[in-house]
Amino acid sequence: MPNDSSDPAGEPSANTPGIRKILLAGVFWRIVIIEAVLLVGSVLYRMVSENAGPVELFWYAMRIIVLVIIILLFMIITLRHFLEQKIIRPLEAVSAANMRLDVANPEVENICLDADAALEIREIVTTRSMMLEALIKVSKQRLNLVNFIRDTFGRYLSRRIVDEILESPDGRNIGGRRQTVTVLMSDLRGFSDLSDDRDPEEMVRILNRYLDAMTRVIHDYDGVIDEFIGDAILTVFGIPEPRPDDTLRAAACALAMQRALADLNRQMVQEGMPILEMGIGINTGAVVVGNLGSEARTKYGLVGTVVNVASRIESNTVGGQVLVGEATYEQVRDHVTVQTPMTVMMKGLKKPLVCYPVSAIGAPYDITLPDGDDRREGRAEIRLPLALWCLEGKKVDAETISGETRFIGESSLEIDIPVRLAPLTDVKLNFVFCQEAHCFSDIYAKVLAVEPKDGRLRHRLGVTSMVQDDKELLQKWIADITTP
Repeated sequence: MPNDSSDPAGEPSANTPGIRKILLAGVFWRIVIIEAVLLVGSVLYRMVSENAGPVELFWYAMRIIVLVIIILLFMIITLRHFLEQKIIRPLEAVSAANMRLDVANPEVENICLDADAALEIREIVTTRSMMLEALIKVSKQRLNLVNFIRDTFGRYLSRRIVDEILESPDGRNIGGRRQTVTVLMSDLRGFSDLSDDRDPEEMVRILNRYLDAMTRVIHDYDGVIDEFIGDAILTVFGIPEPRPDDTLRAAACALAMQRALADLNRQMVQEGMPILEMGIGINTGAVVVGNLGSEARTKYGLVGTVVNVASRIESNTVGGQVLVGEATYEQVRDHVTVQTPMTVMMKGLKKPLVCYPVSAIGAPYDITLPDGDDRREGRAEIRLPLALWCLEGKKVDAETISGETRFIGESSLEIDIPVRLAPLTDVKLNFVFCQEAHCFSDIYAKVLAVEPKDGRLRHRLGVTSMVQDDKELLQKWIADITTP
């Protein structure tokens, strides 16, 4: 039967007496009982053996009682001092040291004992120290291991995802849960072509520098980087736990990423490195989030149409642009400034994809795209013959379309061609023109708008990829023409 003074877990309650009270009370009552038995026995023996009268027996009993009190006081005083010195105080010292033990930062505390302390108590203190040292060592090793796992895998997964996996008893189980998230997909424009003309180690340094800058921004807005896909970044807002402002933070993060890239480009230009351009697509919807794969190989990620549509939205961007899908726009429309929506029918989708170009977001973020002074470019009327091919994914259409440029900017072109191309069509073009020893490489662009002009079809293109040497030559031409 458990003691009534203890709770079901066996821990002492507030009414549980200490060792001092137990020992002293136990000794006192045992002495009292022994002396009472001796008193009664002596009186009975005197009465039977000597036929003593009542008065004589009374005074005899009183003498014995006085003697018992003297003996009792002597025993209590001397025995109490002995018990306190040899047993009570050493055990109380051990208990006090245990109470002072800090679980969060445990340390072995030396307990001072008298030289003549009992062997068993010394063994208790020694064993306690040895156990604490072993436990502290194991705890530190375990803490170091956990921190190593968090720090190491936190570089491959979000720190919050690692915490969820490590702290949850079902963290390793295969499976997922359905929840609404906002997916942000960013990608550099023309990075693959840029890599062909530069040293691989230099391109890795440029890529890591770009990814580091973008990662800092994403972390500032509490986004979770699900994956680096080459120079693309898949970021999720709403995991591991959804928040009411996920879509708003995603939109603000996208604009902040574009501004951060503009700052990075200014530094890289000063160091003689190429300018990078990035497109960002955002979409919101339900996905399945969790551990995907098998017992042999598992990946924490998300699956759903939302991810694919976010990638499709991103593919329709030009450098420096942020496009959001309809579901995202409906949740942020009161906080953002958008330009004319774009509608495009994409393969595999049952209905047209509507995208909203976001140029600014209001309080509490107050961020605008790096337009104005950050993105203002010169434009000059330059006519160059060109050949153009339409792109479908990675496939180049066999039909060549001839035309000429009318206006050239640093990241835009206006061209005249006899064929009307749909907005957002990806194209590859080449200037059929060489300047002394310099011939232009392929330029990749996206159709932004089409309008009839002077009996021709004027197409405005956003450049997505251009070789740096070509860009520098065009900038020189523009400067020569536009400078008074």
